[in-house]
Amino acid sequence: MFSLNPRDLKKMLKRMGISMEEIEAEEIVIKLPQGKRLVIESPNSVALMRAKGQPNMIYIIGGSMREEAEEVKEETPAFTEDDVKLVAEQAGVSLEEARKALEETNGDIAEAILRLKGA
Repeated sequence: MFSLNPRDLKKMLKRMGISMEEIEAEEIVIKLPQGKRLVIESPNSVALMRAKGQPNMIYIIGGSMREEAEEVKEETPAFTEDDVKLVAEQAGVSLEEARKALEETNGDIAEAILRLKGA
């Protein structure tokens, strides 16, 4: 089987109207049916190929692979906007900082205030 070096491959693809871009990726997640995910860790090479009038293609070479159940995320936040305002006032921070603290503490108002005050 013959092989091309990456530079020659890029030149050949460019002549055919195809662009190739290497992407640095630490992990790739593919969602599968029935709430499962395929996780590829530390891929050796990931390339995005684009051709006019065609959908983008992604090629993944190497890496360790595992299958896992997809995490179910809660749709509704565990706190209200009034909670955000209360935490912001009590801790003396912006609404964005208060919202982030509440997200990190799963809506625990007291813990969010203590974290923001540095206690």
